[in-house]
Amino acid sequence: MTGSVSVAACAPPRPELAGRALMDSAQASRLESVFKVLGNDTRLRLLHALVRAGQLCVGDLAGQVGLRPQAVSNQLQRLVDQGIVAARRDGNRIWYRVLDPCVVQLLDLAWCLTETAPAAAGDLR
Repeated sequence: MTGSVSVAACAPPRPELAGRALMDSAQASRLESVFKVLGNDTRLRLLHALVRAGQLCVGDLAGQVGLRPQAVSNQLQRLVDQGIVAARRDGNRIWYRVLDPCVVQLLDLAWCLTETAPAAAGDLR
C-alpha cells in the first residue's frame, strides 16, 4: 500500500506555543531527544522517503537512499524507539510508516526554514 501521509492536525489540540507555560527541564529534555533523533541526515532522508511513499520495506528504503539494508534497519530502529515511525510485519518483510503527522509538519517547517533562512539572513546585513 502506498500513498502520502496525511498532514492532519496534531492531536490532541494544544495551546499555541506562546500561550503555554515556560517549559520545565523534563519537557525540554524530551524535546531535545526528539531533535537529536531527527538531527541526522540519513534519518531525515528515510522519513522523507516514507512520507512520499506512505510505507516502505527496508529493501525499498535502502534502494531509494543508496544505503545497505542493515544500515537502514539500524536508523529505522532509532525512529521506532522514539515513536516517530511504526513497523508492521508482513511475512518476511517489515513495512515502515511515519506514525505521527506532527513529524510531517515539523519536517515541512524545517525544510521551509532552510529555503528561506539565507534570504532572511541577507536582509539583516
